[in-house]
Amino acid sequence: MENIKNNVQKLGRSMLIPVAAMPLAGILLRLGADDLLNIPVLMAAGNAVFNNLDILFAIGIAMGFANARDKGMAVLTSVLAILTLREGLLIMDPEIGMGIFGGLISGGVASWTYNRFKDQELPKALSFFAGERFPLTMVMLIMIILSFVLGFIWPPIQNILDSFAQNLLGIGAIGVGLYLFLNRLLIPLGLHHVLNSYIYFEVGEFTTQAGEIVTGEIPRFLNGDPTAGLFLSGFFVVMMFGVPGIAYAMYRASYDENKERVKGVMGSGAFTAFLTNITEPVEFSFMFISPPLYVIHSLFAGLAGIVTYLLDVRIGFSFGASIIDFVINYNIADNAWMVLPVGIAFFFLYYFTFYYFITNRDVETLGREKEQAYTEEVTDEEQDLALNSSNYSYMARKILQALGGSANIEDAYNCVTRLRVTVNNPDEVDEERIKQTGVAGIVKPSETNYQIIIGPEVTSVMNEFNKQLEND
Repeated sequence: MENIKNNVQKLGRSMLIPVAAMPLAGILLRLGADDLLNIPVLMAAGNAVFNNLDILFAIGIAMGFANARDKGMAVLTSVLAILTLREGLLIMDPEIGMGIFGGLISGGVASWTYNRFKDQELPKALSFFAGERFPLTMVMLIMIILSFVLGFIWPPIQNILDSFAQNLLGIGAIGVGLYLFLNRLLIPLGLHHVLNSYIYFEVGEFTTQAGEIVTGEIPRFLNGDPTAGLFLSGFFVVMMFGVPGIAYAMYRASYDENKERVKGVMGSGAFTAFLTNITEPVEFSFMFISPPLYVIHSLFAGLAGIVTYLLDVRIGFSFGASIIDFVINYNIADNAWMVLPVGIAFFFLYYFTFYYFITNRDVETLGREKEQAYTEEVTDEEQDLALNSSNYSYMARKILQALGGSANIEDAYNCVTRLRVTVNNPDEVDEERIKQTGVAGIVKPSETNYQIIIGPEVTSVMNEFNKQLEND
């Protein structure tokens, strides 16, 4: 079970890597369209990313699962794996389209091959191919065999996946609502990336003006498919209005003496969700404190999908359902203006529901915590430190100390909002001291894994954290 939890976390981390390449690609694709700048080279640059997502996902999986500090050879192994699979399937059956699943499989095989054979010794005459170069040879041989096998077994699997997506489409508003509900509900497990990847990049098919075939809600919408975007429209209601409604409710429900502190945290969280689609600072502030509230949030997300579908709202995004994508994609959307009145209605729905639930059930959300005694080691500066602090070096140093020091760190990295750390000995971790640095919360997926919720500033904290590790 411990290994399963660790691998799920690694999978979530790995699938975020290729996502980082998509925002600019989507913007270029949209700006180059006929109704905006009409510059084909911009659209070609955007499609260079979306047409090669299998390669990007293979690289992401290899980077996430390869046991090495220098991931260069592991990445090269993954590229060879996906290229070999591509060509092999083309010979077996040109109609097979594995898409990102081919990338996930190739990345998984590549990382296993690299970990298994990177220290392989060979006779002196073949020593050039030994060590980290040996996985390059092995992965090509493995992928040749796998291409042959997948050539037979993937077509029925592909039919099942297509049927699943078509069934969601076939049940109309209920299917869209079910997808948005599961999208939010699976976030604590990190499995929403798997569901999103298929809907975003695989479901449906559209031929562009240049004669290229693109798949998935996002590429199809950005390339002008008039049927794409129905699965995505509800997200604009949730991200731009629903999450800010949650933040406002938590601010209003906080105790008077804590309101200024909560205003800063929730205000920045609401603005971040509205502007960039990053909702984790708000969601993780109550997700584990009150699971029933999070289920309500997931149900409201599903309801937003149903409402936008019934109102025939069709608008998509390149990275996320934020105000930026709303403005850029407004011209190629249908009834996008309806997002605004529907969003305002959902803002109040979220606000009144969360405020009533928190106050009547005395939920200890931010600003309603029971009084906690600080340890003697806590300084006045540490007590005043909050998420909007720019003292990242201080925060990183205190977090590292509370985690047991550099000797206790097995692995550390960050995603969009979280510092994710694997420790050698969890008994050396002082969670109380971590919380006193002003972070939004701590998630512990397994005994040795910690996710420290920081917010968009996590990149700056991570940079200082790495410096502390190097200096210790």
